[in-house]
Amino acid sequence: MSFFGKNIKKIRGVKGLSQQAFAELFELKRGTLGAYEEGRSEPKIETIIRIANYFSIAIDDLLTRELTVNQLLKFKGDLTTYAEDIKREQFANIPCITDNTSNEYIAFYDKPFFIKELPIVQLPVNPTKEFRAYTVSNLEMTSHDKGFYPKDVVIGEKVPQTVIKKLNTGTLVFVVVGNKLIFRRLYVANNNAVLRADHKNIEDEEYSLSDIKEIWRVRYVFFRRIPEFSDAVEDKLIMIERELLKMKNRLGNE
Repeated sequence: MSFFGKNIKKIRGVKGLSQQAFAELFELKRGTLGAYEEGRSEPKIETIIRIANYFSIAIDDLLTRELTVNQLLKFKGDLTTYAEDIKREQFANIPCITDNTSNEYIAFYDKPFFIKELPIVQLPVNPTKEFRAYTVSNLEMTSHDKGFYPKDVVIGEKVPQTVIKKLNTGTLVFVVVGNKLIFRRLYVANNNAVLRADHKNIEDEEYSLSDIKEIWRVRYVFFRRIPEFSDAVEDKLIMIERELLKMKNRLGNE
């Protein structure tokens, strides 16, 4: 008994091909293919060879044993998904600080067992560097309806203590200092760190650099909503249009 019929039906299932599509692929009639699958007819040797070659399946395997789906997926040729041949890109696993874990993070920020239990964000960033994600929880970094809102997520790269003084003025950071986790802009004066909010009603907080337990420089931002960029762009276009009109008028008067 040949397993040809069962195997080509299974191939169709793996490939997602209808009887009509499969039949047309090998210049067969749909009824003829149905007869093969039901065991009412045996194919010509030329048909067997064409199908076996197309899917890179040994003729002996196609005829003498029932193939499993897993076996079919391992065959090379047009049938395979090439899953084993594709080099998968490795995304970095970034622990994420949320509203629910922020207080615990302050206490256990340097404990590997705790960090492993944090939710994970996967991103195509350099996996050799250390990153941390932070979920914004307040309105301190908003200004005139712009900026960061609760549930926005910022991704920070760890900054060694020796590098803090080299950060640009106004760099976005989130830091563990004292019993707080603070997301603000950093200004370094002598050996002190001034953490300044964008919201005008929030006072600066100042700490000695030696008191900072951990600091992360913001590299990437994920907004919960789409930021409004249109106003700024439109204002610039209007300004450019006005300047061009002035130049045109001046040239016309010369």
